[in-house]
Amino acid sequence: MTALKAVIRIDRFISNATSLSRSQVQRVIRAGRVRVDGVQIKKASLPVRLDAEVYLDESMVAPPLPRYFMLNKPIGVVSAAHDPSQRTVLDLFDVPKRTGLHIAGRLDIDSSGLVLVTDDGQWSHRITAPSNHCPKSYAVTLAEPLTAGQISKLETGLLLKGETKPTKPATVEQLSALELRLTITEGRYHQVKRMFAALGNHVEGLHRLSIGGLLLDQSLLPGEYRPLTPREVGLF
Repeated sequence: MTALKAVIRIDRFISNATSLSRSQVQRVIRAGRVRVDGVQIKKASLPVRLDAEVYLDESMVAPPLPRYFMLNKPIGVVSAAHDPSQRTVLDLFDVPKRTGLHIAGRLDIDSSGLVLVTDDGQWSHRITAPSNHCPKSYAVTLAEPLTAGQISKLETGLLLKGETKPTKPATVEQLSALELRLTITEGRYHQVKRMFAALGNHVEGLHRLSIGGLLLDQSLLPGEYRPLTPREVGLF
């Protein structure tokens, strides 16, 4: 589905495209100051297409452009929009309308690497939906070396604690005795750490290198981010 066929709430449409907050937009909508495709509306939750003709009073509101970022998440930052005690991924972003952004592909607080952030829900769904089997690659540092038999189990699938269905086959590239590159196509809860725990091992370090065909920009220092290019957005 293309961006222009997507729909969002009218209050979010106007808030994302102007300097008005969501609550301010809701007030002007209730006051009857908004028209969509020539029709006055008073319902803030009304879904509208991104190519709809929206007017606030006599001024046309240009459709909000979706935003796409990659972040090199540092260790110690929570993959969440809000947290009462921890610094979050969104706290790292100095952009307008930050509250409209969400995370597509979370990482544990003690893990680092590529995180995607957007306000395009359909785009992020293509990345995170389990049925799409989007591959993700990680640099993994282990407490103990793997045996050939353990690598074989990773490559064929193994049963995680508390589950009845084995993992899908992973790709393993041994980099050194304690370091490897692991690629998986699932997103189960703490999956990488649980896979190695099932082998009696422990993950000492976890850094995400890629999601799908998108590689983490090596020029980004921990905590830095940049917008995705149109080519990168089109990978999903």
